[in-house]
Amino acid sequence: MYSKTRAWKTRKIRKRLLKLKEYFDQGDLVSVLTAQPIDRFLDYKAPEGGCFNAAFVEVPLGPRKVIGVVWGEGRGDFDNNKIRSVRRVLDVPPLREELKTFLEKAADYTLTPLASMLRLATRAPGLGDPPSMRVVYQLSQNPSGKLTDARRCVLEVIKNYGGVPFTLGELAELAGVSSSVVKGLAKMGVLVEIQAPKDMPFTWLDPSQAGKTLTDAQSRARELLMVQMESPAFNTTLLRGVTGSGKTEVYLEAVAHCIASGQQALVLLPEIALTSEFIVRVEERFGARPAEWHSGVTMTERRRTWKMAAQGGLQLVVGARSALFLPFRALGLIVVDEEHDSSYKQEDGVLYNARDMAVLRASIAGAKTVLSSATPSLESWTNAQMGKYAKIELTERVGLAQMPQLKAIDMRVQELPANRWVSPVLQDEIATRISKGEQSLLFLNRRGYAPIKLCRACGEQLGCQSCDARLVEHRFQKRLICHQCGETSQIPEVCPACGKENSLAVVGPGVERLSEEASLAFPGARVVTLSSDVFGSARAMKQQIETIAMGGADIIVGTQLVAKGHNFPNLTLVGVIDTDIGLQGSDLRAAERAFQLVRQVAGRAGRAEKPGLALIQTHQPEHPVIKAILSGDDNRFWTAEAGARQLVGAPPFGRLAGVLISAPQAEDAFSVGNELARNGTPLLQIGAKIYGPAVAPIARIRGRHRVRMLIKAEKTAPLQKAIRQWLRPLKLANDVRLSIDIDPQSFL
Repeated sequence: MYSKTRAWKTRKIRKRLLKLKEYFDQGDLVSVLTAQPIDRFLDYKAPEGGCFNAAFVEVPLGPRKVIGVVWGEGRGDFDNNKIRSVRRVLDVPPLREELKTFLEKAADYTLTPLASMLRLATRAPGLGDPPSMRVVYQLSQNPSGKLTDARRCVLEVIKNYGGVPFTLGELAELAGVSSSVVKGLAKMGVLVEIQAPKDMPFTWLDPSQAGKTLTDAQSRARELLMVQMESPAFNTTLLRGVTGSGKTEVYLEAVAHCIASGQQALVLLPEIALTSEFIVRVEERFGARPAEWHSGVTMTERRRTWKMAAQGGLQLVVGARSALFLPFRALGLIVVDEEHDSSYKQEDGVLYNARDMAVLRASIAGAKTVLSSATPSLESWTNAQMGKYAKIELTERVGLAQMPQLKAIDMRVQELPANRWVSPVLQDEIATRISKGEQSLLFLNRRGYAPIKLCRACGEQLGCQSCDARLVEHRFQKRLICHQCGETSQIPEVCPACGKENSLAVVGPGVERLSEEASLAFPGARVVTLSSDVFGSARAMKQQIETIAMGGADIIVGTQLVAKGHNFPNLTLVGVIDTDIGLQGSDLRAAERAFQLVRQVAGRAGRAEKPGLALIQTHQPEHPVIKAILSGDDNRFWTAEAGARQLVGAPPFGRLAGVLISAPQAEDAFSVGNELARNGTPLLQIGAKIYGPAVAPIARIRGRHRVRMLIKAEKTAPLQKAIRQWLRPLKLANDVRLSIDIDPQSFL
C-alpha cells in the first residue's frame, strides 16, 4: 500500500513539473546554453531518463563534448531528425533560479553574451568528472590506548569539530602535531583511515565562538549593522571607517549572524596578497578555515568549493571578484572589502565591476550587502548620502593607535641630485626610525627599475614591437618588459636604432630603482621591495609580507600593493615619493583615485601604540587634492568632487559607456568608428552624446590598432537598449573587434 501511494505521489509531482516545463521526458526538445563562444541557444533532445530544467548537462558540439545548462523548452525550428541528444546529466545541483536571473541581468546590463556569463559561473575544472577519493581520518567506534599530550590534542580537535573526518595534513596542522602522531593513533585503533570523496564539505564554522572584544565604537557599529542584517528585505550598508578602526571585526559580526541563521556568506577581497592574513582572522573568529576562491587556489580546491557552494557544504567563501558567480545554495550576505579598489573592475573578457554586481546579486537573492572602505568610491558615498545605502562610520582607531600625522614636502625647495628621489627631509626621518628600530615605507606606484630606457646618442626610446608603449626595465629580472602585452626581451648592450655601445640610460624611478637608492643611502639597512612582479607565486608574496610584519625589514619599498589592508605593527613612517603622478591626465576619476591611494598608504603608519607620520612629496602643495589629504576633512573632499561631477553630468550623476574598436590596420578601426558616428540616431533619440572616434591613448597593443569612442547620457536614460539598436545593423569584418564597456573605469 505504501509503495502504491508513493508511486501515485511521484506521478502527480511529475505531471505538475511537466505542466510548468520544469521537467522534460526523454526525447523532448530542450534549449541548452553552453559556455562556448556561441551567442545563441542550441536545441537538443532530452536524454534517457529525462532531465530537469536548469540541469547541468554534457552535450555534443561538433566533435567535442561540452558542458551546458538546460535553459527551458527547445525552439523546434530545426530538422528534428538532425537534432542530437543530451549525452548525460551531470551529478551536480541544477542552476538555481536566483543565479540564472543574475546571469541574465548581468549580461543585459554589461551587454555581454549570456554564454560568456555562464562561462564565469562554470569556471571549475572537472565538473563532469566522477568523484575522486582520498584518505581521511575519524574516530573509531571503540577508541582505546595510552594517550600522550600530543595525541590528546588530536582527539580534542576532532571532538571540537563534531567528529567530522580530516585529512592527515589538516588534522596535524589543527592539532599542532606532526603527521606521525596522527598515524600512530591510527595504528592504535583510536582513529580509522577511510576512503572519502575528495569534494567533501568544509569544516563547519562556529558563529557562537567569541571574537575579539569590541571597542565602544565598534559595538555601536555592530548594533547598527545588526539592524540591517535582521531586516527581512535586501539592503546595502556602507561601512566607512578610518584605517585601523576595526572595520573587519565589525563586518565579521555580520558574517557570524548570517551563518548562524543557516545562510552562506561571501567576502570579496581586491588582492590575493590580502587573503592569507584575512583567513587567519576568520580562523581566530570562527575556529575553522573558510573556502577560498582565487587564482592561487588549486584546481581541486576550486572544484570542491564550486560543488560545496551548490550543495550547501560550506558557509563562507573568501575570494576574488569571480567568486560572485559561484552557485551558492543559500546566499545571505556579500561583503566587498576595500570596495573603492579599481581591482574590482574586470578590464578584459567580460567587463564588469564586482562591487556593482555584488549589489545586483544580493538584490536578486534577497541577501544583504556590506561595502567596506576607509575611502569609499564616490558612487557609494553618493548612494549613502542620498539614503539609498545605510551608512555606518568608525572615526577612531582601535586601542591606543592614533591616526598618523600628515605633512607635505614641497619638492620645489628641496635640493636633490638628478638621479635621486628621496628628499633630505624624508631621509632624516628614515634615519630616525632606523635608530629606534622602527620601520619606514617608501611608496611609489610604478613597477620595475625605470619607466623609460633611451639612447643618449640618438634619443631613441626603447618600445615594444607589438604595442605603442615603452619597455620598462626590470633590473631584478634583467629584462625589459611591456606592461601592456607582457612581451619581454633581454636588456641590450647597444642601441638597437643607432648601434652605439654604452649609450643606453634609464629615465625616472620605479620601485626597484628606489630600493637601490634606499640601500645606498642607508648601508646595512634591510630593504625589501613589495611589488606584484617581484614574486614568483602568491605563497612567496605571503611569506615576505609575514616576514615584514614580524619586523624582518627596516625599509619597505612598494607599489599600491602595500596600500591595501596590510598591518605592519612596527611601521611608523610612510613616505609618498611622487604624489603628483596621480594628479595628471584627463581621467575623470584622477582626483578621487589620488586621494584614495595616498590616504590608504598613509594609513599604514602608526597602527599600533607608536605614533605614525606620513610625508607626501609633491611639487603642487596647493593642489586641492593635496590640501584635502592634509586637512583630514574627507567629507569636504567628497562634497566638492560630487559637485564638480554633477555640474558636468559625469558619473555617478550621469552615465558613460566606452567603445573600443581594434583592427590590424588603423584605417579599418576608424572606418567602423566613423560608420557608428554617422548612424548614431538611436543614441541621439535618448539625448546621449557621442564623442569620437579618436586614437586611443595607447594606440596599439599586441599589434592591433585601437580606436576609442565615448557615449555620455543622463542617469535615467535607457542606455543599453539604445546601444543595442545602434550596433544591430553593424557588420564587422573578421579581423575587427568591438567591445562595449558600461561604466568604464579606464580610458586607455
